[in-house]
Amino acid sequence: MRMRNKKNLIPRMERCAAVQVKDPAALRGRWASLLPGCKDVRAEMGCGKGAFTAGVARRDPDALVVALEKVPNAMVVAMERVCAQQIPNVRFIDTDAANAAGIFAPGEVSVIYINFPDPWPRKKEAKHRLTAPSFLALYWDMLPVGGRVEYKTDQSWLFDWSLEQFAAMGYELTEVTRDLHANGPAGIMTDYEAKFHEQGVPICRCVARKTRPEHAPLPEPEKRRHAPEGPVPA
Repeated sequence: MRMRNKKNLIPRMERCAAVQVKDPAALRGRWASLLPGCKDVRAEMGCGKGAFTAGVARRDPDALVVALEKVPNAMVVAMERVCAQQIPNVRFIDTDAANAAGIFAPGEVSVIYINFPDPWPRKKEAKHRLTAPSFLALYWDMLPVGGRVEYKTDQSWLFDWSLEQFAAMGYELTEVTRDLHANGPAGIMTDYEAKFHEQGVPICRCVARKTRPEHAPLPEPEKRRHAPEGPVPA
């Protein structure tokens, strides 16, 4: 469902201009310079309304969290949230995750967060999933050896497919769970995740770590076209 247009979107974004980067390519390779004492740079692929973004930044004040979001109506809420809480170590970029290579230099990002991405359930849409091979290769280049992707979804079929893609690309999988909050709330939640938890929806999570310089070869295009299909909304 498409998000309703926010009232006074442009003025609201302008009031939060201090946390938005409009020319991210100019900072490629030097994001850490934005935060005095920065120990690492992290990227969130699709920050939504920013509950997770703000939570991570508060927990880890010496990390710069760069949040990418292609839906301005969601991003403005995240920007307002960060500004209201006066969190200094977050920056927002109005862009798609597919553009990350032009934003971050190789090895610049230590952690990549992917929380509840669009599942793109039809087979022909598989290439758009944020855990599709082309995206995993993109993340690999952004990460140093030892860097990691932290991934969460409520779609069990997508999680199983994603685990296969991570492994095939050469990532080392750890902390794999299909019910993250089975014993009570665990870690920082997104807004959607908190609602899912209240409804009793199991949350899947894993950590995928880059452990060597080169990833496995990308699959042939025709192999990607035969990706498993998930439940298709009516």
